[in-house]
Order: sequence, then C-alpha cells, then structure tokens
Amino acid sequence: MFTLAQPETFAQDIKKSRFLAAAGPVADEVGAKAFVAAHSDAGANHNCWAWRIGQSYRFSDDGEPSGTAGKPILAALDGQHLDNVAVVVTRWFGGILLGSGGLVRAYGGTAAACLRAAAKTEIAISLEAKITCGFADLAIVQARLAAQSGVRIVAETFTATGAELKVALPEADVETIVRKIADLTSGRAIVALPD
Repeated sequence: MFTLAQPETFAQDIKKSRFLAAAGPVADEVGAKAFVAAHSDAGANHNCWAWRIGQSYRFSDDGEPSGTAGKPILAALDGQHLDNVAVVVTRWFGGILLGSGGLVRAYGGTAAACLRAAAKTEIAISLEAKITCGFADLAIVQARLAAQSGVRIVAETFTATGAELKVALPEADVETIVRKIADLTSGRAIVALPD
C-alpha cells in the first residue's frame, strides 16, 4: 500500500466542463473531512469526493447521478493501491451533458490522472509489541530500538525492576528485531507480540 507524499492537483476540460482534482494524504476521518472542506469550491456545480483510511472509506456524488462520481473516484484510489488519501474532484458545468458513462469516465479519469502524477510513499505496516526488561538492559534496548528504521517507542512504563516499553515494529522486520533484543539481553528481555 502507498500514500501520497504531498498534496497534488490536476485539471482538465471535458466537453466544456472544467474538472479539478485535488488529492492529499490524510491521517484519519477528521483529517479527510477537513481536506474535503478545504478543497471544495462553493461556486462550483459539484464537489464530488472519496477517501480511504484502512478499511474505512466514504464517497459523495454531490448531486451528480448516483454512482457516477464518488464511486469512480474511490475506484481510482483503490486501483492505485492508495491508503490514507482523500480526493476531491470539483466540476464547473459547461452546458453539455456527459451522460452516466461520460461522468464516470470524467470523474474517475480526472482523479486517476491526479493520483498518477502524485509522489507516493510506501506505507509500512507495523505491529504493536510490549517489551519487558530490567533496568540493566533498558538503555541498550532503547538505543537499539531507536537505531532500527521504522521502530517507534509509543509508551514507557517503569516497574519496580525495570520497564515495559510499548513499541510499534515494522511487520517485515519483527522477527529480526525480536532476535536482536533476545541476543542483546541474553534472553532477559521479553517481547510480547499480538496474537
């Protein structure tokens, strides 16, 4: 899966109607709604949009015939394996009706062209794990985790004998990281992975 590195826009004219797509990365539903609001033009005839964040998605035809705008925009997102992205396609009507098929092609095509032009970054899937270690091993474990690409220490809780670290580990490197921690601490640190 990929997301956008930065916002992108793309405009085209189709049978005298002006279509402007704006796409950008979003972290959550609140961010997606804010992106849609920020990139909608009240003076336009239609501001159709779609966004996907993991398994959550929404789309709107904004007055266009049902299924002719929002779904094709969402299909453009899914077709390019994008996640955590919102797209708004704004239309200024030019006087020529496009028909259902023409609208699907116009909205989906404008969104797809915008997304193709955008710089993308790969989304690294991470697992949340809990590492329990003693005070003697804490500094070395923290240092090795900080040096490992893609690892984030989410929370630290201190106990009477050491600490519990809640960490986000890149899914592709979990086995290597667990082995490194075991080797560093001679098996004293315990790594609990999700079931």
